[in-house]
Amino acid sequence: MKLRDFLASKAVTLCFWGIAVLLVCGLIAATGSGWKLVLLMAAGAALLIAAWLAVTFLLTRRRIARLDRLAGQLEEPYLLGELLPEPQDAVERQYFEIMKTVSRSAIGAVEDARQERESYGDYVEQWIHEIKTPLTACSLILANGGDPRKLRRELKRADNLTESILYYARLRTAEKDTVIREVSVAAVIDEAIKSQMELLISAGIRVQTQGDFTVCTDDKAFCFILKQLLVNCAQYCPGCTVAITAADGAVTVADNGIGIPAHDLPRVTERGFTGTNGRTRGGSTGMGLYIVRELCERLNIELTIESEQGQYTRFRLAFASLTKA
Repeated sequence: MKLRDFLASKAVTLCFWGIAVLLVCGLIAATGSGWKLVLLMAAGAALLIAAWLAVTFLLTRRRIARLDRLAGQLEEPYLLGELLPEPQDAVERQYFEIMKTVSRSAIGAVEDARQERESYGDYVEQWIHEIKTPLTACSLILANGGDPRKLRRELKRADNLTESILYYARLRTAEKDTVIREVSVAAVIDEAIKSQMELLISAGIRVQTQGDFTVCTDDKAFCFILKQLLVNCAQYCPGCTVAITAADGAVTVADNGIGIPAHDLPRVTERGFTGTNGRTRGGSTGMGLYIVRELCERLNIELTIESEQGQYTRFRLAFASLTKA
């Protein structure tokens, strides 16, 4: 800190000190005391003020130098707020508390960003291993005559994996990518089923649909949600029947498959959670239902999951922006 900057910061205090000295000297002069006494008092006051300024300047410069050293030693400057020395007065305490709040907020934001980056990296790494399976299968199919039906099935699996990672990457900017318009729920359901037909037929799954209503939503994101639920059925419930019902502003996707264990049910939408079924059958990234949950929150869709192990699993998607039945 330069002396000029320090004096400028004390300008108001020095003005009041100067006024106080003038008033005292004026009172002394009014009592009939000689000018020598007045000048002596003024000189003494000036010396005290100068001494106060000198000591305060040295202490302040020392504190600032210490802060500069701390800042220079830190690899992450936002951590400085956690190492600030204790305040010396009420005003400094207010600044101190504000800086602590800002620092902790920055630390939390950085930690969240770090965890998000690590999670994204882990998912990408896992996705790379997952995408190898259908690609390898395609190579084997082509090497053995190239059965078109099997080839389309494996290409659809690769396409689903690619779409999943794209939606995961878009979650941070979902508001920018979202296009809300009036759509027929039945039309979106039909599109989702047709897109997964190869996987559903291969898994021996029968799909039944019923009902319709019109809603304002992002049809592409909603279609992805339905496709993800159908992909889960194909993966975990081969040979089951899936009933998709659209009524009363909600879409219900229910199957009579293996169900979800009760201890896994509260966590199935957590990021990276594979659960008992995922670990048993393998090939699960634990990201599908997490992306579904995130998209539902952004589209203002209430997601409810019910299941009984060995009996059924039911997903209910209730819309808040229903336009007409």
